[in-house]
Order: sequence, then structure tokens, then C-alpha cells
Amino acid sequence: MSNLMSGAKILLECLTRENVDCLFGYPGGVTLPLYDAIYDHPIRHVLVRHEENASFAASGYARSTGKVGVCCATSGPGATNLVTGLVDAMMDSVPVVALTGQVSSKLIGTDAFQEADTFGITRSCTKHNFLVKDIKELAQMVHEAFYLASTGRPGPVLVDITKDVFQGQSHYTPINEIHLPGYKVFTEGHAGQIRRAAQMIWEAQRPFVYAGGGIIAAAASPELRELVETVDCPAVCTLMGLGGLPGSHPNFLSIPGMHGSYAANMGMYETDLIIALGVRFDDRVTGRLSSFAPHAKVIHVDIDPSEIGKNRAADLPIVGDVKRVLTKLNKILHELKPSMSGKNSDARRAWWRQVREWKTEHPLEPQFSATEIKPQHLMNEINKISNGTAIVCSDVGQHQMWSAQLIRFDEPRLWINSGGLGSMGFGLPAAIGAQMANPGKLVFAVCGDGGFQMALPELATLVNYGLNVKVVVMNNGYLGMVRQWQELFYNNRTCAVELGSFPNVEKLAGAYGFKGRIVESPLDLPGALREAVEEPGPYLLDVRVTPYENVYPMVPAGGAINEMVLGPPQPVAVGD
Repeated sequence: MSNLMSGAKILLECLTRENVDCLFGYPGGVTLPLYDAIYDHPIRHVLVRHEENASFAASGYARSTGKVGVCCATSGPGATNLVTGLVDAMMDSVPVVALTGQVSSKLIGTDAFQEADTFGITRSCTKHNFLVKDIKELAQMVHEAFYLASTGRPGPVLVDITKDVFQGQSHYTPINEIHLPGYKVFTEGHAGQIRRAAQMIWEAQRPFVYAGGGIIAAAASPELRELVETVDCPAVCTLMGLGGLPGSHPNFLSIPGMHGSYAANMGMYETDLIIALGVRFDDRVTGRLSSFAPHAKVIHVDIDPSEIGKNRAADLPIVGDVKRVLTKLNKILHELKPSMSGKNSDARRAWWRQVREWKTEHPLEPQFSATEIKPQHLMNEINKISNGTAIVCSDVGQHQMWSAQLIRFDEPRLWINSGGLGSMGFGLPAAIGAQMANPGKLVFAVCGDGGFQMALPELATLVNYGLNVKVVVMNNGYLGMVRQWQELFYNNRTCAVELGSFPNVEKLAGAYGFKGRIVESPLDLPGALREAVEEPGPYLLDVRVTPYENVYPMVPAGGAINEMVLGPPQPVAVGD
């Protein structure tokens, strides 16, 4: 039996049936009917201070849980402010449903107040989008949006709802089945290809696992660990895949690519078999594609067939859910192990010796100074206090790279960052979403002094909801990564990168009603972090680090992955 309900209440009923417990948003004229319905509804609404941050917070919620994150905004500027977050979720394959208001159906196309073509604007930055002009289609479209966002390769889906649909009345009938004839998801993988993959792995002399965000999305961490231990080969996790294999695991090397470790990059260059799992051979990993892994055959497993062969040809493509494929692959690897594992044992021992030599020769290690705080020292202290179990959110820049290099994540969904899009201002709102989803977890928002000031208004959100987020600003006074590129590749002609003034965080945090502290001495850093963690609720640390430190190793743009700059230029001794 169906009930007569307003469109706004139908929407909330759909959200309830999709097990949504929290949405991040900012109200406006067109969405007032929805907010009037929320007034009497148990769903939690988190009022952010900017719509872009609503989409980032929904992403943080989704990335830390695997559930669909939900954000909402009104028509016109509210909806367009979501776009950066939708592109971010699209590039990082994050399941987000964005709900936007639209002017009444009869006003569409008249340049009405706060009208924007949200449907057209977001077509290229969402997995799919809907424009709901008929209340009878609302429930079906909302449930389809959640299904599309969460199945196959996850991604953002937008539902644009006209005001007359919010206000209208209709009978709600539960939707029990989703039927999308043109939408195909291949999950199982081809059995013959999986068996061939197992044979290739045992036949390889220098196998190498390259694991990405697909491992996290598919909850395939146990299967990845089983594969790595069964084959006993080196492994890297991409920026999106960190935590897929425990950071403390002896087979884990680091992230690969532009700022990957020497061992990781040399391993990928010299391997004869890349086992690519849930990755897209991104340019920041491969460097100059024509020189990437020149000796290697490639097994590529991905749920999205469009990714296979897009950048690097796969010798053995397997389209399927990486968890299901690895479950089958591991079973066959165990079956073949007695007869095949000894075939290349000497070569594999030599391979491990070489990889360990690379690790010893150029380790990723924190750097310390008695007089100033090195950024690497800061990340090392965060690593020690988080103990591999805290959620760490960052936006983009030097702090992101040092975090990825030096903070170890022993579980998936602890490292949350803007990978593909590289959005400044992502870290703080993402931490809000992660903390709302995981109230018992320690959450760090590790920000640069540039990105922090893009999200600064969200300090009010931290206070309003009493969120236990520890905001750590790595303050070097510059847009650090841009300055690094200008120094290294533009003859040190630094332009528009010096930030100059920065707010006094003790006064800033105090103005919002919580504690803040400036840290300038290396000796004070461990105690300041402990104080922040022990203080209930939010805490703001301004850590003044060495201003001219650069992130190394670094593969220059257009360089091959083995052509790393390992450190700053060294002075050359001039003879008499």
C-alpha cells in the first residue's frame, strides 16, 4: 500500500531506505521544502559553510566508510559550487550522490532567479545525472542514483530536482528492483584469463604488484595481502591505494611515481611482470609512458573495461571486481605453487636482493634539525602518534606527498586525499565527513597553509558539531609545491607563491571557541601533538616548518620513472 507524500518527504524516504544517516549541505530558496521536511526527520544534516565543502565532506564520509556520501545544495550558485567536489569524486572513483534544487519546471529556460543548467554543467563530471521534473519519477531516479554510484566503478551521481517536484504530492511506492538495460557491470573475471595470470605470475622472474584505489573500493585488502605473501614479491600502493597492503608489511615498498621511493620506481622499471590491480596507469605513476616498465608484461585487473589498455597495453586483461578476481587467482596460485614455485627461485632471490639494495641505498627517512622543524619530522611525529590507525586527510601539495611517503597506514580507508584532481582545500572538509562517519576514530586534517585558508570557514562546522578533528597546518609560508617547481624548472623565478600573512592560530581558534597553538621548535613538536590529541574536540596546530624544503625523490615532468632527482643539487668542489 502506498502513501500520499510530498516530493521532499519521498526523497527523505528514499534516503532512509538507502541507509543514509547523514548528509552535508547548505540550504537555499528552492530547497526550502526539503529542509522543512528534514526538520521532523531523524536524518542528520551537517551545515557546512560552503557548498564545495559539502561535496568534499560527503567524499570524506564515503572514502572512510565505503558507503555512499550525500551532499545537497540549492539551485544556481549552490549547485555550481558542488562541481569541483564532483570532479574530485569522479577522478578518484568515490561514491557520492549530490542532490540539488532546480527552479520550477515551468521556469526552466527563462533565466529565472538562481537558475543554472545543472544537468548540462555536471554531465561530464558525474558517472550519471538526472533531472527530475515529474514527481512520479523521483523515487525511481533517486534509487537508481545510489545504485549507479555504488556499483561497478564507483563515482558521483547528481539528482537535480525542480521545486514543484519538492512541493508536489504523490503516492510513494517502494522501489524493490533496479533495471538499467544499458548499464553492465562485469564482476567475475574470465576464468581462463585468471588461470593464465596465475601461470604468468609463477613463470615470472621479477614479479611486482602495483595496487591502486580499486583495492580499497572493492574491500580487497585481505586478498591483496594473500597474493603478495603467496608469491612473496615486492608491492607498491598508489596514492589512492595506501592502506590496501599494510604500510608495515615487509613486502610493501612505498607509493610509486613522481614522488615514489627509489626502490619502488626502480622496481617498476626493472620488473618483468606487473600485476596491476585496480589501477589506471596514471601519468603521475608512469612518468614518460614510452619508457615505463620496458621489460615487463602486464596483467591488468580492473572493473572498468575502459581503463584496460587506455594508457598501457595489457598482455593479459581481466575485467572484473578485483576482490572476486583475486579470490579465484589466489586459489589457483596455491594449487600451482607445489609444481611451479621453485622454477625461478634463484632469480627471485636475486630480485629481492636487488630491491633491498635499492631500499638501503636510498631510503625514505624522516629528516631532523636541531634548530628548525623539517616537514619530514612533522610527518614522522604524526606517524608515531597515529600508530597506523588514525584517519589522515590531506588536500594537495608538498604536505600530501610527505604524508604519503612517511605516514604508515596499516588498514584501508585511513588515508583520504584528493588524488586525481588535486584539490586545495579538500583536507579539512574531508576530515569533517570522516569524523561524522567514524566518531570514535582519531582524525587528522593535515593541511598546507594555502589549502587551509581555502577551507578556513569550516572551523565553525568543527565547533558546531563538536568534532574531534586535529587540524595540523604545515606552514612554510609558500604554495610549496608550486614554489618547488619554479625553483627547479623555472630558474627559481618564484612568482605569486609567497603567502605572506597567516592568521594567529591561537586567536583564530579562540575566536571559534577552541584551542590553537603555534609550534616553532623541533623540541616542542611531539608534546604539541600529544596535547592536541588529548584535548577533547577540535584543535588547531600551526607548525612552522623549513620554508625551502623540497620533496624528493622527484621524477621531473616528462621524465622516465627511473630518472629521479634524489635530492637538492650538491655543491661542486672547485680545484686550485
